[in-house]
Amino acid sequence: MSKKLLWLFLFLLPLCARAQQDSLGVNGGFEGQDTFMILSKPKFGYLSYSTVIRQMPAYEQAQEKLSQLQQRYDEELARADREFNLKFAEFLDGQKTFPENILLKRQKELQDLMEKSIKFKGEMKNLLEQARKDFGKPVEEALNVIIGEVAKQLQLEYVLNTDNNTYPYINGELGVDITNLVTSRFK
Repeated sequence: MSKKLLWLFLFLLPLCARAQQDSLGVNGGFEGQDTFMILSKPKFGYLSYSTVIRQMPAYEQAQEKLSQLQQRYDEELARADREFNLKFAEFLDGQKTFPENILLKRQKELQDLMEKSIKFKGEMKNLLEQARKDFGKPVEEALNVIIGEVAKQLQLEYVLNTDNNTYPYINGELGVDITNLVTSRFK
């Protein structure tokens, strides 16, 4: 279906609905309101998801767990770096006096340590990203439930996330900023 046909259909749909109601003498239970106006002005809410989620106590707890995990990984990386630096210093001190087979063995040990360190850093990055998702998922689910409750309470059709300037303009007469209602449920 072409865009022009789709726009025409969307334009004519409310008019057809109005014509059908007029022919039946029915106003759909909306006394004195124009059906076209109802279809063209949905009631919606909006908030900054990232701002609201940061105010949740559960978010702070998840961030603390993540910080502790990051600290443990950083400590392990520091330990591995100290081990590598010690072995490298020993290698530099003795490289002129080592027989060739010991020199090759020590070079191989250093190379293995470096490869293990690089591999661990990659695994650590992946594990931290997975932990961030795991810790954040229950927080996001809880926030989504609260947003849904507030939306139902206010009889909103949908809620917009205004993060990243996705919606640079929102008509305040049609939309409702639900930030305070949502954050009040955290207390």
